Amino acid sequence: MGQTKHIMQKLLQPVILGLGVGLMMAVVARLFVSGIRYFSDMRQSALELPVFLAGDIRNVTPLFVLMATAFLIVWLRRVLDIQRFHGPADSIHAAHRTDNELDVKQGLGSTLVAFLAASGGASVGQYGPLVHFGATMGSYFKTMTRSVVTTDIFIGCGVAGAISAAFNAPLAGIVFALEAVLRHFSLRAVAPIAISSITAAAVGQGFFGLGQVFSISPPAIDMLALLPPVLVSGIAFGLVATMLIFLLRRFSDFSANSGLSVLTLTLAAAFICGCVGIFIPEILGLGTQSVSDMLNGAISAEKMALLLVAKLLMTAMCLGLGLYGGIVSPCLFIGASAGGALAIVFAGYGGGALPQVLMVAGIAAITGPVIGAPIAVVLIILEFTQSYNMAVLAMIAVVMAALVCHIFYGASLFDRQLLDRGIDIHKGRGHLELMETPIAGIVHDDYVALPENADAQSAMRKMREVGQTEAYIVTNGQYIGKLGLIDLLDASPDTAAKTALQSDALSIKGDASLMQAIEAASDFVGESIPVVDRETNQLLGVVSESDLFTAYLNLQDKVLDIEGK
Repeated sequence: MGQTKHIMQKLLQPVILGLGVGLMMAVVARLFVSGIRYFSDMRQSALELPVFLAGDIRNVTPLFVLMATAFLIVWLRRVLDIQRFHGPADSIHAAHRTDNELDVKQGLGSTLVAFLAASGGASVGQYGPLVHFGATMGSYFKTMTRSVVTTDIFIGCGVAGAISAAFNAPLAGIVFALEAVLRHFSLRAVAPIAISSITAAAVGQGFFGLGQVFSISPPAIDMLALLPPVLVSGIAFGLVATMLIFLLRRFSDFSANSGLSVLTLTLAAAFICGCVGIFIPEILGLGTQSVSDMLNGAISAEKMALLLVAKLLMTAMCLGLGLYGGIVSPCLFIGASAGGALAIVFAGYGGGALPQVLMVAGIAAITGPVIGAPIAVVLIILEFTQSYNMAVLAMIAVVMAALVCHIFYGASLFDRQLLDRGIDIHKGRGHLELMETPIAGIVHDDYVALPENADAQSAMRKMREVGQTEAYIVTNGQYIGKLGLIDLLDASPDTAAKTALQSDALSIKGDASLMQAIEAASDFVGESIPVVDRETNQLLGVVSESDLFTAYLNLQDKVLDIEGK
């Protein structure tokens, strides 16, 4: 009976998890996207303040709306005590840990700030905050249940549901969660994530309509004729993606090291973006309509070159200086404008399909490497266009762009953000667990402690009584040093034991991680290693090589269990 109940739990809990999270994300994602669209339309059409500037009538409303939005964001950060914004990088980190729940307050606060920034016209996106919201809710549901499903799968369900509902692309949602966030394809993870993604898309379509970001009607495509320009363009797209990551990191570094207040930085970003938006309104907000206009040939290639430069700079500045939001929507815009601008170079080559092919390829080739999900992005293209040839050409551009980005950065934007915080996701869950497991958790007090005035004879007698060959001289908890039985053999019985202290005895700092302890003990020969608080010189306990090996193997078993290998 108990075995049957356990089997039913393993079958039903993933299904219920997928259905529940998918339903929630369908509603939240569509309301989030619809809300931003509503306020963006209001900003663009209902609010106009025409002023004569630079020889023409200009609408200065974007500047005032963005300044008001900046004040609101700063106020919200203070109320919610948001020290830094949380996004997809935090979701990826959480999915690679076994003991980490995402901060619900910080996650929801960051999502709300992103909603305000995108609605107010900042040059940011909406999908990254939705991804982190889904991951946060998944992590929160895990803490509220006794599910046998692990935290990373809860997070994956939330992420897949967010992508699926927002893009109306269930296959891409599944692959994005597995490719970019979980980074493993275990069978027990695929089922609930697939259910969540498909549920989110189905509920979204049933109650809110298709809701695609933009529609594409691809023309007839000659893959052989278009292959050379797409290959060459892929390299150019990779350089653009690299430049985007570079600018984002530089603005972020400036924000962190400038010494300026959050208010000053956020207002500066709003003011500059608002001023640019007066003259180039296409770069404000998500830019979804502008992307559609580009794909439909309503914007000239020359203007797309201008939009490319302006969007690159404004997106990096807004995200780096405090107008928080996502990066996917700007990548779609930058990719389309880069592809359109490159069409000038290949004018007359490959027929009339070339400009649209290059724009779609640019969307995929810039978005994929930046967010670290090239396969998922190609699937989004396939689901949008329903064109196998278009998806294949986009994949070629993605591969070339990813290669260029790898040469310069070796990682996606999110992975670089984690690396800047000292977290290397590429080394896998095992390495992260070793780095984040404190050595203090495995220390013990099974050692011989001697007073500072102990003589050699009493020290040897005490070691023989407990069957140990090493001892530690400790005074009022203070670590004085370590000595071994062999060090005392030639000493006179009444000689002070501390005269035989080992001058090169290895010790491990009290706040060291398990990985640091293993590295320190790599050349160690002996019975045990003292763990010492470097500030107070207190002896916290000792660890043996056996303790380190056992802890390492336990962590490896835990990681293998998570990844289903």
